Amino acid sequence: MGSSRKSSRSASGRGSHSRSRDRGQRRSASRKRDDSRSPSRSRAEGGRHQKPEDYGVDTIKISDDDAAFILGKGGKTKEKVARVSEADIELFERDLILEIRGSKLQRRRAKKYAEGVMAQRTGPVSITDSFDDGDLTMLYVPQEAVGFVTGRAGNFLRAIEEEWCTLMFFCEVGSGDRRNKDYEKLAIFGGVRARRGAELKVLSAVETKVPGYLDKQKSDVLDRDRGKDETGTWGTDSMTFQDDELSYALGKQGGTRKKMEASSGAIVQYVGHVALFSGTRQERRRAKEYMKWLFEQLEGPVWVDDWEKRDDCIVVDVPAGCIGYITGARRATLGSLESEWGVLMFFMSKDKDKGKGRDRAEKLIIFGPARGRRGAELKIMSSIETKNPGTFTKGVREKTSSEKGFDTDRMIFKDDELSYSLGKQGMTRKKLEGAAGAVLEYVGHVAFIAGTLKERRRCKEF
Repeated sequence: MGSSRKSSRSASGRGSHSRSRDRGQRRSASRKRDDSRSPSRSRAEGGRHQKPEDYGVDTIKISDDDAAFILGKGGKTKEKVARVSEADIELFERDLILEIRGSKLQRRRAKKYAEGVMAQRTGPVSITDSFDDGDLTMLYVPQEAVGFVTGRAGNFLRAIEEEWCTLMFFCEVGSGDRRNKDYEKLAIFGGVRARRGAELKVLSAVETKVPGYLDKQKSDVLDRDRGKDETGTWGTDSMTFQDDELSYALGKQGGTRKKMEASSGAIVQYVGHVALFSGTRQERRRAKEYMKWLFEQLEGPVWVDDWEKRDDCIVVDVPAGCIGYITGARRATLGSLESEWGVLMFFMSKDKDKGKGRDRAEKLIIFGPARGRRGAELKIMSSIETKNPGTFTKGVREKTSSEKGFDTDRMIFKDDELSYSLGKQGMTRKKLEGAAGAVLEYVGHVAFIAGTLKERRRCKEF
């Protein structure tokens, strides 16, 4: 490396001038190219990863009107096409060229999506069989529900696209007068999970406007994309509720449904009185189990058999004197933690445990992904430690794990160090946690740092 640099410096003056001219020309060309670019450059999430073997570049010549349409407000439409297709997309506004980079499939999808978006400018989009690369769901929407599903200025569809990382638009269904048709066809592009999430959201809205519509589509909805994921177990299960059950399963502002979805990993959506669970076999099983335990709590104490053998939960022993403090008024504190960490929590006990005295501890079980479980657990531990000092920190030592995956390290602070690292209203802790990407929580004078090896190291360095 050093000899190469040295020989480069000893080149003749003429060569040096030539290089200067070349650099000047490259900079000039680069400036021209930069000037012609749209304000933002859309890059797929995996754009910086190793390039696939069939990586290439395609270009589309577009009109001035098309350029404005494909760019969208603040570049959002272009970014959406890039995100759904997982391709890199760049718009050269001066040259009116759309440049697409990625694998052959990514480029094909991006080109298809871009053409579909631009076609909306002049009328309904015509979809043929060639449009389906395993990334398309076609959904029939009753004519009387089209406006409701679209929303004002298309806001409802745009919100679903944003939430599920999909591309959606109504398309042409045969020929003839559109006003005489009983339905419109909605094209949903994206991955299996993304399409299903968006589809169920739309179906829920349609069912509100046209009650009973799901019954006509149920078999298609349940069978759609069965087995078409990496595990080969993707599918959809259903459960029917009564009026009072539905209200309980939905929760205030849909909070219970969202909690079930986040903790189980499955897509959970209510279409009328029917709950639909979409995901892998394991995710669906978890979602249905959580729903069963949710309703069992209405009847009395719930106990999860063999919880020690499960890989989706953790249990915290909460002293009896801290239960009200941890739960909060009308379960507000626990509910807030569930929303923050995407978990499901409830106290569990057996009938025979009743009346064993005030000093006993209640078992709080936490369901959800590893990071969410750990985050919620540490929050609970911190609160208990505040109420009952020494519950979790007595005799605890510092710990540094060499595990590359998810694990927890511990650091012990003195009073002045703790105050400084916590910050005003915990702002320093939140800042460190956000910057490092780790879970950081102070339990008494002990800092618990949970995350991957890189995340834990970053947090300690900060």
